[in-house]
Amino acid sequence: MAMNSILNPDDIKKALDVFKAVDSFDHKRFFEMVGLKVKSADDVKKAFHILDADNSGFIEEEELKCVLKHFATDGRDLTDKETKAFLQAADKDGDGKIGAEEFAALVRE
Repeated sequence: MAMNSILNPDDIKKALDVFKAVDSFDHKRFFEMVGLKVKSADDVKKAFHILDADNSGFIEEEELKCVLKHFATDGRDLTDKETKAFLQAADKDGDGKIGAEEFAALVRE
């Protein structure tokens, strides 16, 4: 399953263009721009499973670094700084990874 089966491809492209510059990524604004914030809990869960590339039940730091590529193949990698900020914002239990519920809460922020 691809993100464009859940989200509008034009919205994805616009959001990726806005965050093309290094160290410009803002997860709150990104989730709002791609339309994930207003999607059903089921669609947010589907998005989580797409981002959980190794099917571990968690999005780990290495998977977060590639998060934009899961929205479109021409998405860039996040910088270490962006990745750590994203992880810190979502990882409420401090285990170093993002669970499905943590991801859903982050999207809804």
